[in-house]
Amino acid sequence: MDRRVAPELPGSPVAAALWRAYRTEAGDRWYLPHGGRRTDPEELEREIAAESGAGLVPPRGHPLVARYGDEAAGSAGIRLPDPATAELTRVFLYRGMRGRGGAALLVRAAEDAARASGATRLIPDTRGDPVEARALSARLGFTETEPHNGGPAAEHWFTKRLG
Repeated sequence: MDRRVAPELPGSPVAAALWRAYRTEAGDRWYLPHGGRRTDPEELEREIAAESGAGLVPPRGHPLVARYGDEAAGSAGIRLPDPATAELTRVFLYRGMRGRGGAALLVRAAEDAARASGATRLIPDTRGDPVEARALSARLGFTETEPHNGGPAAEHWFTKRLG
């Protein structure tokens, strides 16, 4: 199967659908064990509106979409808070697309975009509940580090030097 990653602006229908799916899953993963409920649709709409993805637009960021054949599979992005640093964000695959190496493909494409932008390190963060995100980070050579932001959902921070 043809698997590829390419830039896709955050406002495109494909990127918007991936962002909605990401926010829904992230919300459900938090609210189900902590509140016994799914993500409230009104809250979801507020969160989506608050994070349009404008920070992922070149030259200060790069949005990426993975496709398996002609079907959108997942997304990732980088933000460039300073010339040497790229923040990895929005790494997500649709459930039916997982287990095929797509997350690693997305992260490697993000590393390439970060290098091409002049960054010398890549810094993701994650909550504690997506254990697969922490396992992927370790498998791809990231090391856990001290906090590098004060994000309300950040509980684990990682870094990787880009050679």
